[in-house]
Amino acid sequence: MAKKVFVTGTGTDVGKTYISGLLLKAMKEYGLDAGYYKAAMSGNDRDEDGNLIPGDALCVKTMSGIPQPLEAMCPYIYERAYSPHLASRIEGGFVEMEVVKEGFTKASNSHDYILMEGSGGILCPIKYEDGSEIWLEDFIKEFDLGSILIADAGLGTINSVVLTVHYMRSQGLPVKAIIFNNWHPGNEMEEDNLLMCQAKTGLPVIACVKEGDTEIDIDKDTLTALFD
Repeated sequence: MAKKVFVTGTGTDVGKTYISGLLLKAMKEYGLDAGYYKAAMSGNDRDEDGNLIPGDALCVKTMSGIPQPLEAMCPYIYERAYSPHLASRIEGGFVEMEVVKEGFTKASNSHDYILMEGSGGILCPIKYEDGSEIWLEDFIKEFDLGSILIADAGLGTINSVVLTVHYMRSQGLPVKAIIFNNWHPGNEMEEDNLLMCQAKTGLPVIACVKEGDTEIDIDKDTLTALFD
């Protein structure tokens, strides 16, 4: 079975999908067989035939160049840009752990490495219906995943990074490293944010990604060490 890692973020729209694409692109360029998986995607468009397009999966596939078919990347796709528990309540098709597990197992058996991306921040509700609950962290526990935390480099990130790491550790969810997105080299506040986040969490910031970057500066050994 594949070695695996989870990509989570300090919140919505911090760049999890973008960074996931860059990480998988780097792995492909290093000659590694890596795949992508996401349990539920919200906020998707429809094609001319009315079928929902798994936007995050398509973005990752396009950025990285991995040959994995889209249909193997995500079992649940919703149109509304809501958390999956609400989107599924409105559109139908509640997320079921066994379905997610089956898809993850197939992906893991098809690749040497699997990067699983989360939805929203760590406290994103995936299913909350008729006494049945699934939260994002349940996938991390079910698949025994370590996590990479994606954070915006700008104002407020110290608070969001430290609180996210504190919560994850309190729930027994191992965090391996931090990656900053929307980085501006030479910006004194962002450079201080990096130092403060490292000091307060004890985690390394292993990459700083600028807007529009098409590569991520992580060497092969550091990258593969993130996967268990």
